[in-house]
Amino acid sequence: MQLLRMRPAFDGCEVSYVTTNSDYAREVDGPLYAVADANLWEKIKLLKMFAQVAWVVLRVRPDVVISTGAAPGFAALLFGRMIGAKTIWVDSIANSEALSNSGRKAKRIAHVWLTQWQHLESENGPRFWGSVL
Repeated sequence: MQLLRMRPAFDGCEVSYVTTNSDYAREVDGPLYAVADANLWEKIKLLKMFAQVAWVVLRVRPDVVISTGAAPGFAALLFGRMIGAKTIWVDSIANSEALSNSGRKAKRIAHVWLTQWQHLESENGPRFWGSVL
């Protein structure tokens, strides 16, 4: 939902979406790919999700990958970076006290690393450019 709120920034761009919820297909105006929902405690599902995201990235070949969080978004940034795409991580608005686990890991691969909470911005940490709410 947070990424959908950024949609005006993508006007004029060819946009594809990756999500764990196929119901969002009704709300987007471009291709939507549904992948398995997984986390660090579900190793088999996590491997499946990473493979699904890799397939999407290799098929779509995006110039830019933007994620608002979680493991599928991290996988998209990782595979996007591997094919030469620019990558932007926007940590979820839900992480108001600390960065998400995926968000901390995204620091190493994202070209742009953002938080939606000004008090979480730091010199070596994510930048705050605003929030989507």
